[in-house]
Amino acid sequence: MKVEDRTIEQIFIYDTTLRDGAQAEGIHFSVGDKIRIARKLDEFGISYIEGGWPSSNPKDSQFFWEAQKIPWRTAKVVAFGSTCRPEVEEPAKDAQLAALLEAATPAVAIFGKSSLSHVREVLRTTPERNLQMIASSIAYLKSHQREVIYDAEHFFDGYKEEPAYALETLRVAAEAGADWIVLCDTNGGSLPTEVGRVTREVAKVIRVPLGIHTHNDGELAVANALAAVEAGATQIQGTINGYGERTGNCNLISVIANLQLKMGKKVIDPERLATLRELSLFVDEVANQRPNPRAPFVGSCAFAHKGGTHVNALRKLLRSYEHINPEAVGNRRRILVGELSGRANIAWKAKELGLEMEDRSPKTKRILEEIKRLEARGYEFEAAEASLELLMRRVLGNYQPFFRLLEYHVSIRSLPVRAYEVCEATVKIEVQGKRRYTVAEGDGPVHALDNALRAALQEAYPQIERIRLTDYKVRIVDPSRGTEASIRVLVESSDGTARWTTVAASTNIVEASWLALVDSIEFYLLRSGGSREMDPEKARD
Repeated sequence: MKVEDRTIEQIFIYDTTLRDGAQAEGIHFSVGDKIRIARKLDEFGISYIEGGWPSSNPKDSQFFWEAQKIPWRTAKVVAFGSTCRPEVEEPAKDAQLAALLEAATPAVAIFGKSSLSHVREVLRTTPERNLQMIASSIAYLKSHQREVIYDAEHFFDGYKEEPAYALETLRVAAEAGADWIVLCDTNGGSLPTEVGRVTREVAKVIRVPLGIHTHNDGELAVANALAAVEAGATQIQGTINGYGERTGNCNLISVIANLQLKMGKKVIDPERLATLRELSLFVDEVANQRPNPRAPFVGSCAFAHKGGTHVNALRKLLRSYEHINPEAVGNRRRILVGELSGRANIAWKAKELGLEMEDRSPKTKRILEEIKRLEARGYEFEAAEASLELLMRRVLGNYQPFFRLLEYHVSIRSLPVRAYEVCEATVKIEVQGKRRYTVAEGDGPVHALDNALRAALQEAYPQIERIRLTDYKVRIVDPSRGTEASIRVLVESSDGTARWTTVAASTNIVEASWLALVDSIEFYLLRSGGSREMDPEKARD
């Protein structure tokens, strides 16, 4: 496969999430997980999907067996391995090369050594034998009609040690018939200037299409990959969300967005780019990883604006503080409100909530002052937009609470001898003109209060039975004050369809929890009209 057969604008994405990504600490994929991710990558438009190393474990072998049954739309599934071992006389007798062929994939990837120190100290063989291993292994795989991708492991480090030998390993790979030669920054310690310079030098003497494989040990994996593309590489290897050994691999999410939106390269169909965030979240979910909110392009913070000056400028010119349109990668713009906000933030957020408000309105000023007052006490509204909406409506004066608290009480009975402890809460409220008094027990004071409040409201608002507390976070705002420190409580709730978060702060953890619970129920009743199910499109998380 020659360079002239390819359009220079086309960049081929090689995904190794299922192999290199699975080597990350805390990442574990079942065979089913790997099939689900591979299908998603194929749907997205990835060119190559590396499924694993078939000779290394039964799970990878099973994956390739299952992969043979799937009609892949865009991707070529790749089996990964290495050159034959030094002590094996010929590739046909090497068990792991045989396993690559048994995987029955259209393409195979093998790595070989480019660094003389690795050849001598790791492989414990001669430079000449290493060259024979590279050439014979590639020729053997090519003789079985496989597309062969040769990964030149530790290439940049090897080039720094002995450029002539590192280039010789590439020459023998090319002469043996490799379809791709991939330059690997295996230790992740190279700089973009180095990667770009060396890749250009390689491109002058190697006529096989080049790829780049970078690791993120210097937090430069994406930059190094893009530098290689500028120098002539047309394949990028990496993982979704940058999973990988040590600090990770090149993050394909960022690479794809940069290539297509910033560098004008053809990577995938433009309409598929709008599902980039969806792909990122999907892989995080399957891998049981919490999404990185600050991930470039796709993180929830990527287009979140907090500073008042920034928001004011955005209202006039979106590109003033956004490098791309968020929707291009499936993300959305978020306007945050907090102590650093200006009136523009309040007006923008009010519009999102369907509230009419002008920047210069006295009510806008009062809302901003109230937010700053509460945040000085420990509140934080960025992650609790349900409480923010209630605050804004209360200041605007167009909000009537669904019930009025008269009194609540919490007690704890502990009998250490019997290993027995129970919390009891009493709640007195006025709802729909009637006074309600309820008593309930719970596993803790917050649970008991929640049960008592629900019991008091059940007759008037039976739909609150749907509400479930899905997360409860407590943070000490100023630990240096000891037991007098303010405590912030965040409560996340859901009715099974929508979810929303509320916040409160107090020096009393029970009071903070109570206020956050009340906001949660009030918000649900507000959004459901007091009688209907909540519209999930209107829920704020």
